[in-house]
Formats: sequence, C-alpha cells, structure tokens
Amino acid sequence: MAKENTAIFTFFGASGDLAKRKLYPSLFKLYQKGYLKDHFAIIGTSRADWTNDEFQGIVSESISDIKEESKNQANEFVSHFYYIAHDVTDKAHYAALDELINKLDKQYEANGNRLFYLSMAPSFFGQIALNLKSEGLITQEGYNRLVIEKPFGRDYKSAKQLNEELTSTFEEDQIYRIDHYLGKEMIQNIEALRFGNTIIESLWNNRYIDNVQITLSEKLGVEDRASYYDTSGALRDMVQNHILQIVSQLAMEQPVAFTDADVRVEKVKALRSLRVYTPSEAAGNFVRGQYDAGDTGNEYRDESGVPDDSNTETFVAGKLLFDNYRWSGVPFYIRTGKKLADKFTRIDVVFKKPLIDIFAFPQKSDAALQANVLTIYVEPQSGFSLKVNAKSTGQGFETEPVNLDFFQDADKEKEVPEPYERLLHDALEGNSTNFASWSEVAYAWKFVDVIRKLWDIEEPIFPNYLPGSMGPVASDELLQKDHRAWVYRLNK
Repeated sequence: MAKENTAIFTFFGASGDLAKRKLYPSLFKLYQKGYLKDHFAIIGTSRADWTNDEFQGIVSESISDIKEESKNQANEFVSHFYYIAHDVTDKAHYAALDELINKLDKQYEANGNRLFYLSMAPSFFGQIALNLKSEGLITQEGYNRLVIEKPFGRDYKSAKQLNEELTSTFEEDQIYRIDHYLGKEMIQNIEALRFGNTIIESLWNNRYIDNVQITLSEKLGVEDRASYYDTSGALRDMVQNHILQIVSQLAMEQPVAFTDADVRVEKVKALRSLRVYTPSEAAGNFVRGQYDAGDTGNEYRDESGVPDDSNTETFVAGKLLFDNYRWSGVPFYIRTGKKLADKFTRIDVVFKKPLIDIFAFPQKSDAALQANVLTIYVEPQSGFSLKVNAKSTGQGFETEPVNLDFFQDADKEKEVPEPYERLLHDALEGNSTNFASWSEVAYAWKFVDVIRKLWDIEEPIFPNYLPGSMGPVASDELLQKDHRAWVYRLNK
C-alpha cells in the first residue's frame, strides 16, 4: 500500500519548461499511485500574471497525455493547484505567499509540512532562502525542505558562497540538490548489483578490473538551450554533476547500512580520493571538442545565440584516477557530448584478461581470449550484459565471446518511475540517498576547476568533430596511449 504524504509545495518558477514537462506530470503519477491524495496543495509562483484557473489549465495541459479513463482523477489532482504572482526579490510579496500557505495548510491539514522547490535561475537561490527565513515562511510545526535544480554554482568558490547562503536558513539535511540521473532506474541498480552479489563485489577492485568506462552520449545539439549552454559547456553541464555522481557510486566502499547518511559518507570518501590534477596532468588526461556542421545543420558557433568565436566545449573525454587501495592504478574513462552517434548512457566495466591464455597456441592469432566486460545499460535500454569467453561450436577448440544479457521487458519498463517522480517522492519521504550532499558537490568542483581554468587560458582548434561520430580523434587517442580502446566505438 502506498503511504500518503502531506505537504504544501511551493514552486518558484512555476511557468518554466521544466515544471511543465517534468514536475507536474511526475506529481500526477504520485497522485495516481496514492503517494499524494487528500492532504496536499501546490502553489505556483512566477512573474506571470495568472489566475488560479489559468494556472490549473496549464497544469491540466501538461498531463494531457493521460489515459481517457483517468480524466476524473486528473481534474481532482488539478484542483489542488493554486497560483500567486511573485517577485522573489521583493520582500513584500512573501507576506502574501505566507498567508496563502497558512490558509492552504489548514484547509488540507498538511501539518505544517512545507516543501519549497526552486526551478529558476540559480542566481536567485540564495536570496529566496534568505527571504523565506526573514519573512517568516519557515514553519515550526512540520518539516521545511528545499529542493534545488542545478547548476549549483559555476566553480567551487561560487558554490561555497551559495551553500553558505542556503545553510543560513536551512540545515544540510533539509537541502535536496536534484540530479535527475540519480533517479534513473539503472543508476540506482549500481548499488544493488555491487552490494547484493558476492560474485560481483568480490571482483570489484584493482586486482580484477582493468578499467571502467562511462559514456553519456547525446544525439541532438544545443537546440533552444544555447544561451545557457554557452556559459556552461559540457564540463560544467555534465561532468561536474551527472558523471561524477555516477563515478562516486561505482567507486565507493560498501556502506555500513543502506541509509542516506551511510551511502553519502562512502560517496564522499570516494570523491575525496579522486586525484585532483595539476594543470599539466589535466592537459594530458582531458580532451575537449566542439561539433562541426556536417552534412546538415549548423556547427556550434553558427547556432542561434552562440557567439561566432565561442570556445565552449560540446564534448569532453577524460581519465580519472583514484588514490586509494581499491582503485589504485585503475583508470575511469569518461566521455559526454552533443551531436554524437546516438542518444544513450552506458557503463562498461572491463575486467583483466587471464595472465596466461592456455588456448592461444592452437588458435588463430585473431581468436585470442577477450576481456570480460560488464555493461550497465542506463538508457534507452535498461539492463545488464556480461561478455564472457566460451568455446565455439564445432570441431576443434577455439573460443569466442558471448553475451549473457538481461533487459527489462516492455511491460516492466512502463512500471519504472520517471526520475523526477522518484526524486520528488524521496524528498517527500525525507530520503536524501539520491541527492547530492554539499561535500560531494564541493569535491566535484575542486576536481573540475583545475580543468576549467586550464581550458579558459588555452586556445582550442574548434570545431574538431563531425555530427554522428563519437567525438574528436583525441578521445580515442586518450585511451590508445594507455593501450586501451573504448568498448563502444563506431566501425569496430
């Protein structure tokens, strides 16, 4: 049975694209499943001069792809939405917001539980938090939780300043920093795969693993995000948050218990042991790229809203090293970029080959044993694949690689919660396991800042890769100089 949650939500940035595409549909799914029922209300705020009816119409449109038989339920859900025009910089506006929250708290018997969701420019985060406290919107009866979207700062210095502003109002355990990758089914499966299977965890170290590869590939370009993306780039937009969060789960030690506090402790330990490069080391271990025009479409510098001399990277590949007992000597290779061959996310764990290939002598030179590879398919497929060596069918004795696969079937896929649905539910439950702590964010920025500062003073040769490829040649060369190769590569 689903446990009903009680809360008054306040969405800052309720007119934004994220709210319409992700947040309102995710809340409706929680409502359909009974996690939200009678004792909740949602207040939308923005500068737009809307009425309650207009706001409810927008919410209704955002969930318009529901099944026909769910329309009555959808109407009941939408009736819990209210709107108030609000200028987050004007303290006087917080009095009206406070009055509405208190009124709805009594009406829906929400027990003083308040969840504030900031889905707007990060430059307003600190000011909103301070005003919530100074203008008396922090309740003393139930809980107060602050959910914020990325980016969390532009570097360590700005992130630290922002965190100090937020923690002057909220305690660390009240702050939920959203990273939607942590809400994906197969990312959460990393811990189950590792710590639920002795056969896996016993091999999860530098004695048996040769290297780990993480690929977050996007097929589209910057589309309508050019104004934001050009001030961010792939390093800030993808590596500092999504990729390093995945890396921390792959590299962490087993927690004492599967609780948010214990999991976070181990993730922080892993990120602490991540080697922060010197500028010269960063130059040798990270490469960047920017997409060209190809046969169709624009090169990045010709995209609307992008300066024609922009050096913002649309691709990053890098080599990460950990200075700890478990991972010493094992490189973690990462890459992410736009306008690549396809849209997918996968993790490839490459195991070491046997020290002696006893089958090598009678075989042809091209039939040598291949490395075992455990692949975690995050999207669009969800599943695992383990490549092992087996005897080829027929006379003689030759080996060939075969895959042991498991993929979620279509019916199971439909049952999987969307990342925002899962994370909103976790925030309601007070479960921080799949949210980034300040310490995790801080260590990630300290690692990324060295690379960013180096790239800011170096002049790249852009554009340097074609759409439909897997990035610039330098990405392949990064592994080739270590006598390795990407597991997923084109024309292999």
